[in-house]
Amino acid sequence: MLIVEVRLNSSQRVAANSVKESGEMSEFRTERDSMGDVQVPAQAYYGAQTQRAVENFPVSGWTLHSDLIHAMGLVKFACARANRDLGKLTGTGKNPLTEEQVQALLDATQEVADGKFDDQFPIDVFQTGSGTSSNMNVNEVISNRAIEINGNDRFEASKPIHPNDHVNMGQSTNDTFPTAIHVAVAQSIQKKLVPALTKFHKHLAKKASAWDQIIKIGRTHLADATPLRLGQEFSGFARQLELSVGRAQRALESVLELPVGGTAVGSGINTHPEFGLRVAAVLNEKTNIPFIEAENHFEANAQRDGLVECHSELKAIASTLFNVSNNIRWLGSGPRCGFNEVQIPDLQPGSSIMPGKVNPVMCESLMQVCARVIGNDGCLTISGTVGGNFQLNIMMPVMGQTTLESISILSQGVEAFVDLCLENLEANEEACESAVEKSLSMVTSLNPHIGYEKASKLAKEAFKTGKTIRELCTEQEILPADVLKAALDPMSMTEPQK
Repeated sequence: MLIVEVRLNSSQRVAANSVKESGEMSEFRTERDSMGDVQVPAQAYYGAQTQRAVENFPVSGWTLHSDLIHAMGLVKFACARANRDLGKLTGTGKNPLTEEQVQALLDATQEVADGKFDDQFPIDVFQTGSGTSSNMNVNEVISNRAIEINGNDRFEASKPIHPNDHVNMGQSTNDTFPTAIHVAVAQSIQKKLVPALTKFHKHLAKKASAWDQIIKIGRTHLADATPLRLGQEFSGFARQLELSVGRAQRALESVLELPVGGTAVGSGINTHPEFGLRVAAVLNEKTNIPFIEAENHFEANAQRDGLVECHSELKAIASTLFNVSNNIRWLGSGPRCGFNEVQIPDLQPGSSIMPGKVNPVMCESLMQVCARVIGNDGCLTISGTVGGNFQLNIMMPVMGQTTLESISILSQGVEAFVDLCLENLEANEEACESAVEKSLSMVTSLNPHIGYEKASKLAKEAFKTGKTIRELCTEQEILPADVLKAALDPMSMTEPQK
């Protein structure tokens, strides 16, 4: 039998070892479930079913995202409160709880939601596809912690606050685990992603306003185009981020329906008819997010389409962020042999061989984040498309983990980019304006005066001779001087003309 002792945190390991050395007890304790005895680390709050999963899934070493663990605690809190208010926990069924035990149960769920027991969730992400192992992990931790809060010995074989009968009352993994995923994803978007994107948008809008009078050359197809203002260019970036905030909000909206109340297959067996509604109401109250009970529990249990939709919005956001950060990287290229129209803050040496070289590292970091998120979307798509049959999707742990990873790295990547790059980004006005007069596309504004064909010949001649459009037109007296000056005014080219 494989015993994963490393899953104990350092303090637990020291305690267990010292107890072992004193001869009082072994480093492991024996727990029993429906399949028999299991050796569990002595000080762990989890029990037999968690340990079996640890042994069965030694795959990646990646445990569940902390946001999902906290959401599971929050969902269990909501379930316990709903069952309390419905009279189920203290009713006449098997092993009714006292009011004190119910309060201990609520306190224990809140502690898990607050992150006090994150080290007690050792199961690998790549586990049973329903998330049953992790659901039982949280049930066991809450059960043992509630017993302890109530003043009893959590190591006793009998469980006065039982992981299945009480913590999991009225629930199945099949409805509560995806509910926890939805809650975790929605909270993460609300607390992390929307603020980060909003901050990015505000900084870009500020740059757009500050740089509105700086003329530069456009570059469609990476080839010289007509002039525009640097502020206009950054206003386009700002609008991209404004739209991204909207996409993040739509991503959140796609996970507002909660499967809880459907239990095993969507029929609601073994739960109260009002259970799902009440749980959603508690979660709404606790998170200030308008969660609702699923309209159809058979759909909500069986399909993860909302999560696929959610991540598709994250992919679109990643596409935008990649584009913006890459454009800023190009605009900052140089400093002598590139565009150098914006000056990116110097943060670290850029080469182990070229002294003085500095690279646009924050742009590159964010671009890599975006590439990861775009790749993650393939995982969500295949998981949602063929990840289950009939009443259950069996790819839920990896779907939840991947979505939360995408939200987390997007949020942190954006925060770092704004703080370390965008906030101190400077415009190089001289570099912007020096290329404008040289551009062959300046001839575009002459079209209304001399026609496309003649203007095209002028552009080719200018390129061949190395002269500017203005110089050729002056030499050949193409237009009167005052008309030519007005037509070739770069600022006037940045706005529509009557």
